[in-house]
Amino acid sequence: MTPGHPEFPNSEHNTPGIECTTGPLGQGVANAVGFAVSEKMAAAKYNTDDHTIFDHHIFALAGDGCFQEGVSAEAAAFAAHEKLDNLIIMYDANEVTLDKMAEYTQSEDILKRYEAYGWEVFDIDGHDLDAVQAAVQAAKSNNNGKPKFIKCNTIIGKGMEETEGTNAAHGEAGVPYVDNAKKNIGLPDGEKWYVSEGTRDFFKGVQAKNKATYDEWQNTYSAWKKANPDMAKELEAAIADETPSAEEMIKQIPATEASAEATRVSGNKIIQEIAKLVPNYISGSADLHGSCRNYINDGGNFGAGFDKSYAGRNLYFGIREHAMGSILNGIAYHGIFKASGSTFAVFVDYFRPTIRVAALAELNRVSYVLTHDSIGVGEDGPTHQPVETVSGLRVFPNLNVWRPSDAEETVAAFVSSVTHKEGPTALIFSRQNMDQNDAMDYMARREGALKGAYVAKKETADLDLIIMATGSEVQHALKAAADLPGARVVSMPCMEVFEAQSDDYKESVLPSSCTKRIAMEAGVSGLWYKYASKVVGVDRFGFSAPGDIVMKELGMSPENLSAQIASMN
Repeated sequence: MTPGHPEFPNSEHNTPGIECTTGPLGQGVANAVGFAVSEKMAAAKYNTDDHTIFDHHIFALAGDGCFQEGVSAEAAAFAAHEKLDNLIIMYDANEVTLDKMAEYTQSEDILKRYEAYGWEVFDIDGHDLDAVQAAVQAAKSNNNGKPKFIKCNTIIGKGMEETEGTNAAHGEAGVPYVDNAKKNIGLPDGEKWYVSEGTRDFFKGVQAKNKATYDEWQNTYSAWKKANPDMAKELEAAIADETPSAEEMIKQIPATEASAEATRVSGNKIIQEIAKLVPNYISGSADLHGSCRNYINDGGNFGAGFDKSYAGRNLYFGIREHAMGSILNGIAYHGIFKASGSTFAVFVDYFRPTIRVAALAELNRVSYVLTHDSIGVGEDGPTHQPVETVSGLRVFPNLNVWRPSDAEETVAAFVSSVTHKEGPTALIFSRQNMDQNDAMDYMARREGALKGAYVAKKETADLDLIIMATGSEVQHALKAAADLPGARVVSMPCMEVFEAQSDDYKESVLPSSCTKRIAMEAGVSGLWYKYASKVVGVDRFGFSAPGDIVMKELGMSPENLSAQIASMN
């Protein structure tokens, strides 16, 4: 069954031939750029002088509305700058949007706009099949460093006299006139699914031709595989999405032995280990590699010019968060690489629609490195201090949101992001330093974190209080519990993973017999009431001051947590 808006195969739908879930307008254009990135990268990484196994072009069909959406402009600029000449966009230019004719809301010369970006442009009659074929062949044959933009001028509802060439033909308005329109273009009356003999003749040789092309490629691949067994093993594992298990991976990453440090700093060390263990892992940033610390050392930079090559594992997206999210999805849909992208957490709303589609399509190959996670950002002020952002991500189905409390939990978070199979992952990291829970063995912290929540400090007397926290607030919970023998501290770096555990495990961490529970997080409090009767949160915007002052003034301190505990019955 095909959904109304076709969806990439997932646990809900499995329609053959659907290459991606585009959803909102403009996403498909940017997804196609991601496909083109992945193809260029695969060609640079796996083709050899003797064998070419990757040399295909990426096609996308788009309409007027797609090019009004800003995400397509961001992605188009990126594609031209990185000279993705394997990308061909076919623009169905029928001059119609849903409410009005397109001229009502646009007057630009789109060909000049795309030419200015650095695309090669074509302007043709979209109803002239010979012109279409000639443009496509020209676009495919010209490896000139320019993506191709083919404007196919068409008439919407052609042959439907009542709505032809008007926005009324967009959607259901033309349905009553379909039968008459078929008569107008000479189709037999009463045959709903008529396929003309001419069309059948046109496709007669296609299957045989395609099989010959396929067989030729298979022969090339077999020869390449024989000559390059290690590369073949790596590629086939990447396509099959095979990695070491999370349990194996956390044992292969050395103990961090970190002192007090920000989790973004911890993440920079850990991403190097992930890149070694997962050779198809790549990472990018919306102009914030230096701040988010997600650069893969010795991985090279992707693209054209400067110090870049198409084999590079680090992508520079520029200040184009929305396009970054869509391009990451396109890379994932292509089915070879695992891709992460970074920015400050507060900017996640610039590409929130792409996260929603990634979650809907269950794109486990995608992850997000989102740093500067709270009011602890400090002097940059409330415009850069997220308070609602982390909870806003947690409400997405199929998205795992990790906010680790120290370097060892950060190991677990990163490992989960590349081994999780059911959807994308958001890694929420701090700007400010945080204490390490060194009273607990490093491997026990990793193993506990992989379950989403665990006992970070066990009570030394009869249990009478559970203190829950995540991220930078776990250190406060540990300090507040130090003089409370009946208090248990639970670190919950990922609610979604914890919810997926067995009932027995959840009961062992949060026994139902203990109802005196308090939670603490430097963000809005609402979601924590699922677990706690009292929440110490930040249900307001922050202010500009040094991060430690903002934290203390808004109640994120062990002293305030202790006071709140004392006020509980």
